[in-house]
Amino acid sequence: MSTTFGSAKWQGGIKDGKGAISTKSGALSDYPYGFASRFEGKPGSNPEELIGAAHAACFTMALSLILGEAKLTAEQMETKADVTLEKQGEGFAITAVHLTLTAKIPGADDATFQDCAAKAKAGCPVSKLLNTKISLDAKLAN
Repeated sequence: MSTTFGSAKWQGGIKDGKGAISTKSGALSDYPYGFASRFEGKPGSNPEELIGAAHAACFTMALSLILGEAKLTAEQMETKADVTLEKQGEGFAITAVHLTLTAKIPGADDATFQDCAAKAKAGCPVSKLLNTKISLDAKLAN
């Protein structure tokens, strides 16, 4: 079993306030976030961006494991996770995550690759955590 952490600080109101995000590893250390970076495209981070990074990383690691079980090893994999935040009623909800994967895997045929990618999408711990629609486009590069 593994436990780690991320943390956040906040000062002020929702629109004029400022926050800072940190991680146990130090990858983020008091990195700024706030209303403007979440809803207005201003510089800084936001929870959806961090969820996207976590989901892309988790899915790609899970796929590496599943490919290994199929006696395949990726030369290169790149995953992007687009996280959709939408207004619902009086609040907001993450309504979808779309994974886009491009991979170079010597010896892999598309059917095996698609099967492995689908298993990784369904089985990675972050996918299991998210209560939302998760879609996937997976492409093998030559």
